[in-house]
Amino acid sequence: MKISISRDAILTPLQMANNVIERRQTLPILSNVLMSVKDNTLSLTGTDLEVEIINHCAIENNEDGETTLPARKLLDICKALPEGSNIEILIDQERAVLKSGRSRFTLSTLSATEFPSIDALISPFEFNVPQKTFKKLIDQTQFCMAQQDVRYYLNGLMLELSNNQMIAVATDGHRLAFCQAEIDLNPGETRQVIVPRKAVNEISRLLEESDESVKVSLSENHIRISFSEVIFTSKLIDGKFPDYQQVIPQKCDNEVKSSRDNLYQSFHRTSVLSNEKYRGMRLQLSENQLQATVHNPEQDEAEEVIEVNYSGDEFEIGFNVAYLLDALSAIKSEEVVMQLTDSNHSCLLFGTDDVNSKYVVMPMRL
Repeated sequence: MKISISRDAILTPLQMANNVIERRQTLPILSNVLMSVKDNTLSLTGTDLEVEIINHCAIENNEDGETTLPARKLLDICKALPEGSNIEILIDQERAVLKSGRSRFTLSTLSATEFPSIDALISPFEFNVPQKTFKKLIDQTQFCMAQQDVRYYLNGLMLELSNNQMIAVATDGHRLAFCQAEIDLNPGETRQVIVPRKAVNEISRLLEESDESVKVSLSENHIRISFSEVIFTSKLIDGKFPDYQQVIPQKCDNEVKSSRDNLYQSFHRTSVLSNEKYRGMRLQLSENQLQATVHNPEQDEAEEVIEVNYSGDEFEIGFNVAYLLDALSAIKSEEVVMQLTDSNHSCLLFGTDDVNSKYVVMPMRL
């Protein structure tokens, strides 16, 4: 088997494969990338048994066949070669010789027959969605996913499909992010799937700010995203996502309006002296004024008085300032609204120009 390809053409597909391959593997074959040549097309596949990415490149004058090579070593070699250089890979039994200019590398191979692949999707529900719409849904919500929570269904992003609507929701139990978009969709009945954290990060990386559509295929256990040259597949989390509609406050008595940038900068300055572990910040509300205060175990204190549009009752409430900053970072509107009921109920944040994205932050006892 022989492969001739430019270094620049193979670099990006190799990087994508390495993104899904785990550094430490129980099976040696999972550290390798599957290289398959057929009909002048080179396919590069990387997997960790949970997610899989297949990338296609057009090549000429090559012999058909398939093998697996150490993914990280191959990527490092390609990175080290000069831009614009050509690479020739000759596979002979259990060795691969890679040549480029005066450089020569010999790598061990493993049989392609041992390489695992994710099963074919059975009776998938398929639809198309513009890349920038899908990317917004993910980017506006993914930061609220839990990390290694025992409630495994929180370690991912929930996608809900209903007639002409797609919703993304993420929560770690302390905060929640919600984003919805209208797309051409008719699933017949409302469907919910939970996409694992690693897959969400990879999908976000693959999607572009483009009107071009991608095909999404959903089966009972898998999600597949198909681009022109890339096919990304992931297992789904088997579990029931919490009822997010009960978490989002429907009616709040007190409403604060402020410049998003002003609020973000004020909270950011105050957070400098917050406790690194608990990140607690006290907010005191009075007419057209919001006072943010932070204390830490070293008896340091930070205080910021912010002019806001507010005419409700005077009260104070505590929050994890990092959660508020994350939500404010995700909001793109110039003006932001904070809706509160009292010191025991959660806060709802959203931008005045985008009611399709909402953020809920639970209060803290300080």
